[in-house]
Amino acid sequence: MDRLRAMQLFVRIVELGSFTAASEHLDMSRASATALMRQLESHLGVRLLQRTTRQVSTTPDGEVYYRQVQSILRDVDAVENRLSQQAQYPKGRLRVDLPASLARLVVIPALPAFYRRYPEIVLELSVADRMIDLVREGVDCVLRIGELDDSSLIARRLALLPQVTCASCDYIERQGRPESIGSLDRHFCVEFLSATTARVDPLHFMVNGRAVSKSLRSSLSVNNGTAYVAGCEAGLGIVQVPRYHVEAQLNAGRLIEVLVECAPPPIPLSVLYPQHRQMPPRLRVFIDWLVELFE
Repeated sequence: MDRLRAMQLFVRIVELGSFTAASEHLDMSRASATALMRQLESHLGVRLLQRTTRQVSTTPDGEVYYRQVQSILRDVDAVENRLSQQAQYPKGRLRVDLPASLARLVVIPALPAFYRRYPEIVLELSVADRMIDLVREGVDCVLRIGELDDSSLIARRLALLPQVTCASCDYIERQGRPESIGSLDRHFCVEFLSATTARVDPLHFMVNGRAVSKSLRSSLSVNNGTAYVAGCEAGLGIVQVPRYHVEAQLNAGRLIEVLVECAPPPIPLSVLYPQHRQMPPRLRVFIDWLVELFE
């Protein structure tokens, strides 16, 4: 039995004084309305309505039930209206985890446009460059750069980020500019430690359509994107990063792109979030905005 539907039917019968009028108002057949009222009375164990050939009226128990149900239905309408307004004008706090470089260089600079569209959403950004447990830490969604491991989370691809291989002017003056993959044997890199495996990621290149990996000597290892680029700017070795991370340094001439003809493959950027039977409107519009941002 649909108890909410039965309550609505009962109230309409009392207010209209007729099974036929109430069933037409709710787009039901009179037989369905009669059967539903029988189920409701059986469920409650009391008689709610007195029926004669000419009219329908409430019993004493029915009068008490009518007043209580009226209040319940008003509360249901109020909640639905409030949620409907939130769906149209999303509001509330949203916790997002993302790489620090992506936050600083891409997402935060674009947020004024987001807030003009959704002024009632409050964002709480975590930029710790670490793997987190969304459910345990109460995070609504995370942005991840790189290939994803299998998980119970929903993943939505946002972009393929172009990558560059680069070094500082000082490094190239001291070590020379690498002209081929083979020439890298006499060069150094800044090592990046994976946040998931704690292993060093080698450099990756595309040579004649074939993926090639290369490990170089290093005097510095880091596990943070900002520190990784800082090591490169300090002349400590070659790095590979998404282009957005070093666009300003490349344009200013502080870093120089090398081995352009065998650039590394693009790296995926995805947003991940837990499964929801009904996604909160504030999360839905934020993810849609991220898709627009990275288009």
